Amino acid sequence: MTTERLVLDPARIRELFDLRSHVYDKMGGSFEDDPYPAFHRLRESGPVHPGTPGRLIGFQGEEFFQGLPEPDRPHFSAFDFETCDAIVRDPQVYRMVPPDPDPGDKMLHENSILYMDGDRHRRYRALVQPSFVPGKAQWWIRNWIETTVHALIDNIEGDGTADLNVDFCAAIPLLTICGSMGVSAADALDIRAAVTSGGQSVERFMQIVHPIVVARRSTPADDLISVLVQAELTEGGETHTLSDAEILSFAYLLMAAGSGTTWKQMGITLTALLDRPELTDAVRADRTLLPQVIEEGVRWMPTDPAFARFVWEDVTLHGVDIPAGAVIHQCYAAANRDPARWDDPDTFDPFRPPRTHLAFGSGPHVCVGMHVARAELTNGVSALLDRLPGLRRDPDAEPTRIIGMYERGPTAVPAVWDGV
Repeated sequence: MTTERLVLDPARIRELFDLRSHVYDKMGGSFEDDPYPAFHRLRESGPVHPGTPGRLIGFQGEEFFQGLPEPDRPHFSAFDFETCDAIVRDPQVYRMVPPDPDPGDKMLHENSILYMDGDRHRRYRALVQPSFVPGKAQWWIRNWIETTVHALIDNIEGDGTADLNVDFCAAIPLLTICGSMGVSAADALDIRAAVTSGGQSVERFMQIVHPIVVARRSTPADDLISVLVQAELTEGGETHTLSDAEILSFAYLLMAAGSGTTWKQMGITLTALLDRPELTDAVRADRTLLPQVIEEGVRWMPTDPAFARFVWEDVTLHGVDIPAGAVIHQCYAAANRDPARWDDPDTFDPFRPPRTHLAFGSGPHVCVGMHVARAELTNGVSALLDRLPGLRRDPDAEPTRIIGMYERGPTAVPAVWDGV
């Protein structure tokens, strides 16, 4: 397949997509311990405990993630499926915004859909939801995913070896979500740097994206910015279009989430496959097995192991009193290995009976991009198996380790193939 060659700075890719780099220090990217034995102990002895997931399993680094650090609030964590699922399905008691927000966060809570609740969240989410439903998968695949996947394989096909984590997985979701916003491949790494900067590089984000918003107001295109520019929102009986600030907030959130999860999940999926050559051969021979491999991968090891809600009224969970204003962390990674729901939950088994999991969350704030993520994973892995004959783990490379606290992924995915 002939595609335009993608040229991305390999040093910047490694910096922005290696959990051990300084970019992920506050999320515990270098945390090396396997958290699952501790998750099991906490579930069995709780399943609700005072404290954050990190501190409860022995992580002592900085904690910066959704619901963190919030140092002036009490924190609690849930580790079983039933409790986590119940929390995210009860948006009256457990919300994305605290009952007593810091006045300094007012702008964030007003403009970002992540921090909206109730009817307002439903109205704003409905503006973009139609672009992310399963029926739109071919729009994403045709316009961005397929071209990106094959251009990246073109770059490595003749080498016979690669670290698929940075040479392949990293750029797929980044270029997909950036392309869907009208952002060029040349600016994509600057976007990733901006959305991982903790707010330090917002000016560069604005320099890239705001002119696109302005341009789409006069000349719409077949992309998400145009969808947002043309969207109409009814509030208080009045209908209006989104302001530039609202569109930029949408774009920032979608680019941060869209460029920052699927690459790690694809690396985890490829690691699970390459560690099991017989499974790789089975999927290569029968591509209908791939969706269940991907679904088992996100259950078995979700890349974002925990999310949080703010408690709006005093509650008691499993005998633990939790006051209004506290933060409750749902440990999805632990919930997804709850033996009350899955037999032999620590085993990666794509042939187990399918059951819903929490890798993409649940309830009103379920991941809006989950179907796009599945399309990226499916098309990426399938194209590798199609174009790289005999794809297998590099036997001379160091074993892959899955690392990280609040964001988890592989240290590398070293692979070799035949035909070079």
